[in-house]
Amino acid sequence: MTIYPKLITDALATVTYPGTKKNLVESEMVADDIRINGNKVSFTLIFPRDTDPFIKSTIKAAEATLKYKLGEDVEVTISTEFTSAKRPEPDKLLPQVKNIIAVSSGKGGVGKSTVSVNLAIALAKLGYKVGLLDTDIFGPSIPKMLGVEGERPYAVEKEGRQLIVPVEKYGIKLLSIGFFVNPETATLWRGGMATSALKQLIADADWGDLDYFILDTPPGTSDIHLTLLQTLAITGAVIVSTPQKVALADARKGIDMYKNDKVNVPILGLVENMAWFTPAELPNNKYYIFGKEGCKNLAKEMGCPLLAQIPIVQSICEDGDDGQPAATKTDTATGLAFINLAQAVVTTVNVRNKNLPKTHIVQIKNEG
Repeated sequence: MTIYPKLITDALATVTYPGTKKNLVESEMVADDIRINGNKVSFTLIFPRDTDPFIKSTIKAAEATLKYKLGEDVEVTISTEFTSAKRPEPDKLLPQVKNIIAVSSGKGGVGKSTVSVNLAIALAKLGYKVGLLDTDIFGPSIPKMLGVEGERPYAVEKEGRQLIVPVEKYGIKLLSIGFFVNPETATLWRGGMATSALKQLIADADWGDLDYFILDTPPGTSDIHLTLLQTLAITGAVIVSTPQKVALADARKGIDMYKNDKVNVPILGLVENMAWFTPAELPNNKYYIFGKEGCKNLAKEMGCPLLAQIPIVQSICEDGDDGQPAATKTDTATGLAFINLAQAVVTTVNVRNKNLPKTHIVQIKNEG
């Protein structure tokens, strides 16, 4: 029998909590952290207080029901949490974070993660407090790009909650699912498990005081994007594309997702990556391999700024592979390009915050 989250919640909906005389799901006691690994199931039940007299009996009833519904061979692990230490509601998440920037692209392979990493480092070099979250649950790349693949974040207790401490490198705080999975193995998770893991990296981490929180999003549009929009009030989006027509077509889809009436996240601007190629031996030459100024034209068409044009330079890839991104070297042309990008983002965010209302988290109700 294949176990998936809905089977578990359906089973728990038949277990009554004596404190409310309603089932566990109606009583909103099942935390959004269900984990499934073969026949092993784990999740958290949230009780009003640690002195609740029904804790043991409720846990036993939940375990017995799951074994009855799913099979006796199911191994059930139930943790407890208490309302006083409960994860904050979405609209109260990250109160010390001033600006949340989603770096997005319509398709893969356009250098979005490279832009995210270098933008974060460049902002830190300008003196800002910066966090970077790798939200690509299925293909995390940021640990390698920053040379921290071997890091394993630990947890600390704060105000009755266990919080993950982000890894720090080049003056930025960062987290990625890549820190918690085997980098040699594909991450095979159902959608619910992926979004639950992402929420933990956001809500159950000690991000602290940040001027900019950069979200490196997966390519395209997916459940991960929807989870981010429903969890965080995103200040604005930066769209990354190459000048290629096929990449620009997908970039339009990414722009449309954020400008959708239900989402309404401002587009801060576009970044044209791989804008041209300049060989090291001919530093004054520009070769437009993927087309010329396609992103610049798209920005004009969509009525948003072109924040930067980043050239193809072999060292950008090599530095990323070596864990020393281009923005760490401000004496190079590419390092300077990312510093200029960071300054453009700061300016655009300031204009956005002055002229537009605060973004709200997206409320999407199930219909049918």
